[in-house]
Amino acid sequence: MGTPSDKKLINENGLRLDGRGDEELRPIKISTDILERADGSAFMEWGGNKILVAVYGPREAYPKHTQDIEKSVVKARYNMAAFSVDERKRPGPDRRSTEISKVISEALSAAVMVEQFPRTQIDVFIEVIQADAGTRIASLTAASVALASAGIPMRDMVVGCSAGKVEDRIVLDLSKDEDNFGQADLPMAVLSKNKQVVLIQMDGDLSKEEFARATDMIMKATDRIAEIQRKALSEKYKIENLSESQNGGE
Repeated sequence: MGTPSDKKLINENGLRLDGRGDEELRPIKISTDILERADGSAFMEWGGNKILVAVYGPREAYPKHTQDIEKSVVKARYNMAAFSVDERKRPGPDRRSTEISKVISEALSAAVMVEQFPRTQIDVFIEVIQADAGTRIASLTAASVALASAGIPMRDMVVGCSAGKVEDRIVLDLSKDEDNFGQADLPMAVLSKNKQVVLIQMDGDLSKEEFARATDMIMKATDRIAEIQRKALSEKYKIENLSESQNGGE
């Protein structure tokens, strides 16, 4: 990270380049049941990110040597489409997508009641169709909605956000330029009710005071994002109940 001398990330009015204040989120929209053949699915738009998630399972783990006799195994596969970024990336998994798949799998495993489904696996397929900074956090937040949409028992929803340092200021939900040229990036995800941290990573340097401010901003933001998750799921069940009542009245 690091800002080129000609790249200003804070304008003359003290606002960020996209007009946001320090603690403002980019626009977030989540919808469910996008894919008919998946057990659960979600589509998220977060800033310029567009992410599709499909969930299948629990189903018998295969090959059999991957089975855990005590619990289900959550397998997340994160993939960025070749056309998701300005410079076309090589199709297929790379080191970054493998690492993100692993941390998302671990974070979701903390939320799912895996002990209820021994010898099974739950597959979570994440496709980043358009990337605009913060894709791992957006993917994890959307995946949690897709799991709930599939009716998989969960202890809590996973919700995430990022903060970072830009021109010596701590700001929430980094944009693409802030992520590329800022001084630090701190993505974090928690269980929405008890705030147990299930993912935390950092790129760059923060002082103890800056780290404390960044995490405080993230924790407050996750409450707002969790409300968007709940609204997306409540809309799903509202539509289902309406459909059932209409069919019952025929």
